[in-house]
Amino acid sequence: MPTVVVATGNPGKLKEMQVYLDALGWELQLKPDAIDIKETGTTFLENARLKASGVAQALGQWAIADDSGLQVKALGGAPGIYSARYAPSDRARIDRLLQELEGIDHRQAQFVCALALANPAGQIVVETEGICPGEILLAPRGTGGFGYDPIFYVPALGQSFAEMSPQQKEQHSHRGVAFNQLMPKLQQLALE
Repeated sequence: MPTVVVATGNPGKLKEMQVYLDALGWELQLKPDAIDIKETGTTFLENARLKASGVAQALGQWAIADDSGLQVKALGGAPGIYSARYAPSDRARIDRLLQELEGIDHRQAQFVCALALANPAGQIVVETEGICPGEILLAPRGTGGFGYDPIFYVPALGQSFAEMSPQQKEQHSHRGVAFNQLMPKLQQLALE
């Protein structure tokens, strides 16, 4: 069973990735805290490439990276690539976003997930990007998920990400879309 390092310190992302990658028989592990890859890209895909490549090179192992975040149309795409750094905690990020949208009726948003897989030499061998359109609620709803999930509403399903079952979120989220695009490519790869 090949070991693939997930280029994140976020256990929530590791848990979600494991669900998508279970069929491949990969053993996933979080990157060591000592490895800190600077996210200097200007897009989600550039940052995913940087993280996957940097971790793969540092460890000499296969590495997969996810860079994802929330883009709100009324805020010019913010928080965008700064979604995780928009405030110091999930609650603070939600509060800041809701405050910035106060009085704004048009609350269209999208979650974006870019994925990149690097070989042990740090070369990107597979990449993709998934998008889930939605809107920002006036107040949090639901208890599941993490991050902005309680305020991200998917009109087609009539639920926030935090109200969805794990299976619904797995199927409809930006990460689900990205992994659905990535899986056929990954199944053709033989990791050594």
